[in-house]
Amino acid sequence: MPSRMHDIRRLAMQVLYQIDLRGEGDVEAIVGALNVEDAFDSTDVRAAAVKLAREAWADRNVADARVRELAPDWPTYRQPAVDRAILRLACFEMAAGRTPARVAINEAVELAKEYASAQSPAFINGVLDKIARTLPETAGELKP
Repeated sequence: MPSRMHDIRRLAMQVLYQIDLRGEGDVEAIVGALNVEDAFDSTDVRAAAVKLAREAWADRNVADARVRELAPDWPTYRQPAVDRAILRLACFEMAAGRTPARVAINEAVELAKEYASAQSPAFINGVLDKIARTLPETAGELKP
């Protein structure tokens, strides 16, 4: 059974995906679609997911720059939208120091296994591992 945090991350990834495809102007419509009476996720999970997605979206340029630096052959515009959403979410969580790097990476890989292409989990794992090693001591525990 998935944990509450896994559900929040899953839904935050889906919101990030939608914002990326539909644009920032549709954020309220995206959020409104989550807040239907017969929604699968609880109200508190939906609220936490939207908050996390908005924070990760606001920090997307930082995440995108980190990915571009460490995976220059796969800049953001060449990545599948699901991969972008997963990478942005995990980068934000690690850089903000909210989630230990190992946990963020593991969760990102699990989301990739469930929602992305067969090649995505390995790509996401490799990129996030490199990013974790560049973060300050307080943001993650993976070091060279």
